[in-house]
Amino acid sequence: MADETEIQTAAVAVEAEAPAAEGEARRGRGGRGRGGERGERGGRGRRDDRRGRGGDEEGGEEFVEKLVHINRVSKTVKGGKRFGFAALVVVGDGKGRAGFGHGKAREVPEAISKATAAAKKVMIRVPLKEGRTLHHDGLGHFGAGKVTLRSAPAGTGIIAGGPMRAVFESLGVADVVTKSVGTSNPYNMIRATFAALKEQTSPKSVAQRRGKKVADLLRRGGASAEAAAADAEAIAE
Repeated sequence: MADETEIQTAAVAVEAEAPAAEGEARRGRGGRGRGGERGERGGRGRRDDRRGRGGDEEGGEEFVEKLVHINRVSKTVKGGKRFGFAALVVVGDGKGRAGFGHGKAREVPEAISKATAAAKKVMIRVPLKEGRTLHHDGLGHFGAGKVTLRSAPAGTGIIAGGPMRAVFESLGVADVVTKSVGTSNPYNMIRATFAALKEQTSPKSVAQRRGKKVADLLRRGGASAEAAAADAEAIAE
């Protein structure tokens, strides 16, 4: 009898616990549903994070950004004037690539970001001698501005004015001598400088264009065959 009484008591306890367990299960399912919604939201957040990291990977290169000039501008509209800012930025990778861009916005940071984005889209590659200077002298002209670029031996440094100095620092040039005449407008100076940089060539590119070897071109300057071969091997671009 004692055993039957214990069994009946246990059965009643189990029946009493069943509704509570079902309620907890329902709450658990509801919690999981709500958690699932939160998980979906969290999933969307993680996808956004992945897009952010992907953007960083696409722009994984480290760029040198130089703010050359910023100017306050205004636009006359009905009822008064609308003021904004214009920024001129030079961007380079320090390894022979550089570009410049111009951007306007109501706020300074936004104008700079617009100019930086524009500069990255129009970057050009300039061949460098020994990774530190230009291969040859160059002339650039834009508007009233004229610039002269000259290669220099090691240790010379960057001898250039403000806007032009920003170009060579972002480009990765360590030794160069420049001269600008005709204008002090930073926009014209930058454009004239890039016009001169676009005309830069290297012995390797000239040899490929003419179907010759670099050593053959260097020997035309009067160098011996051994010296020309050594110089040709030292030219990376």
